[in-house]
Amino acid sequence: MKRVVIIGSGNVATSLAHGLAAHCEVAQIYSRQISHAQALATAIGCPDATSDLHELCPDADAYIIAVRDDAIADVIAATPDNGALWIHTSGSKPLDLFQGHRSHYGVMWPMQSFSREKVENLEGVHFFIEASDAASLTRLRGLCEAVSRHVVETDSHQRRMLHVASVFSCNFANHMWTLASEVLSDAGLPFDSMMPLISTTVEKLAHLSPSQSQTGPAIRHDLQVVGSHLSMLDGDKREIYDLLSQSIMNRNPLDNHHA
Repeated sequence: MKRVVIIGSGNVATSLAHGLAAHCEVAQIYSRQISHAQALATAIGCPDATSDLHELCPDADAYIIAVRDDAIADVIAATPDNGALWIHTSGSKPLDLFQGHRSHYGVMWPMQSFSREKVENLEGVHFFIEASDAASLTRLRGLCEAVSRHVVETDSHQRRMLHVASVFSCNFANHMWTLASEVLSDAGLPFDSMMPLISTTVEKLAHLSPSQSQTGPAIRHDLQVVGSHLSMLDGDKREIYDLLSQSIMNRNPLDNHHA
């Protein structure tokens, strides 16, 4: 893959652009806001930026659509099939978004939490890929392996299930930390007191399965402590605490509980 165009300048596009620029020529950056396209292009030494899909570089080897999920189909509809490899980066959208619109196409989903303000090192990020045909899959794998040591072929259904799992593992977990921060703030306590506990909880997953590393009052069926905690909470915090506690207890019957 010699020449690549990146369509997008947001969270995923930013880290992809930085990662790919070290291995191939990023010929152009597109963004609806030209200032964003220019800023990313300048950051990676790309010579061209545009906010007009009709001005996309016509002779790139690959076009990577890294925009929000509900805008992917609009980009496909607004751009012609020029015989290149067209790729989207969504975890939840299927490969067949391209069907009938492109002759060679694929998906490369980097399963990571990205932020435009922080460029991620892609080497350890898992890329989940699929493509329209064997030749396109080979090209796509080569593109991903240039930046990552973990490239895995999956179909659209598997990728959607991975996306669901990632929401539980990342987005919902982060929301739990948000609720914990609010509880601590109400008590005049800093959130950084949680950091050793959070770090240890994550580190244990390198040695134990999530179910094996579960601790707390719910898995012990300590209803007195659970009830006490519920009495200290209200609104959605109370509902979430109760729901999660019940879920933990349901998966860990009393005769199998452990501390």
